[in-house]
Amino acid sequence: MDLSNVKLVVSDMDGTLLNSKGEVSPLFFKLFKKLQEKNITFCAASGRQYHSIVDKLATIKDDIYVIAENGAIAKKADKILLQESLEASKIEKIIPILRDIEDTNFVLCTKDAAFIESKDERFIGYFKEYYHNYNKVDDLLDVVKHTPILKIAVYNFKSSEAYILPAIKHLENEYLLKVSGKNWLDISTDKANKGNALRQVQNLLNVSKKETMVFGDYHNDIEMLKEAAFSFSMENAHKDITEIANYATTSNDNFGVESVLEKLVKA
Repeated sequence: MDLSNVKLVVSDMDGTLLNSKGEVSPLFFKLFKKLQEKNITFCAASGRQYHSIVDKLATIKDDIYVIAENGAIAKKADKILLQESLEASKIEKIIPILRDIEDTNFVLCTKDAAFIESKDERFIGYFKEYYHNYNKVDDLLDVVKHTPILKIAVYNFKSSEAYILPAIKHLENEYLLKVSGKNWLDISTDKANKGNALRQVQNLLNVSKKETMVFGDYHNDIEMLKEAAFSFSMENAHKDITEIANYATTSNDNFGVESVLEKLVKA
C-alpha cells in the first residue's frame, strides 16, 4: 500500500474518528499538524450538524473542510461550498408517516439549527449530543413553511434498520434513505450524500480518487468510500461497509484512524 501520493484525508465522525465516549483523541490533533506540514488536507464528513462537528474539532475548525448533514451541506470555515434542500411538499408528506412510527422521534435539520417537536426527555437528552443549535416547536409542519430543510434525521430507541426503514421503504424512489447508525436514519434529497459532497471538495482541491483516503463505518459512508482509492472500514463497521472498503483498520476505540494516519505521515 503506497500512501505517498495521498493529498486528502476524509473521516466520518461517530464510530470512526470519535471513540465510544464521543471524543477525538489528542493523538489525532498531533497527527493533524503533521498532515498540515506535508500539505495533506483533512475533511470531516458526518451526519451530524455542522456546529456539532466543529465543536468536536474546535481548535482546527478553520483549517479543515466539513461535510455535514450527510452531504447536504459542505463548508470551509464560514464559506458554504454546497447546499442541498428537500422540497417542502415532500417533507409535509412524510412527517405524518414518521409521527406514526412507535418509539420514534425526528429532527428537521437546517443550515443554522435543528428543530424538534418531541417532548420525550430521553430523546432530547440524547439528541443534544448531535445537535448543539436547536429549537423546540409545537408543530414541525410550521417550520417547513418558511425554512429550507436540508435533512430529516429520524431516531428509534431500538433499531433504525428494523423499525424506521420498513415503515418508509416504499418512499425510497422519492427520497434518499440512509441508515446512518444503529438508531438513526436520515432522509434527504438524492443529491445529498457524502460522496457528492466529497467530489465537490476534490474538485476544489484538484485531488483525484487515487490521492484520497476515506474512513467510515456505516451506510451513510458508502458513497464517499467509493470516491477514494484508499477506503478504510473500521473494525466496528457494519458488515456492508467492510465488504465495500478496499482496506480495514482497527476500531474507533483502538485508534483505527490514527494508526493509518501514522503510516501516512511516515510515507
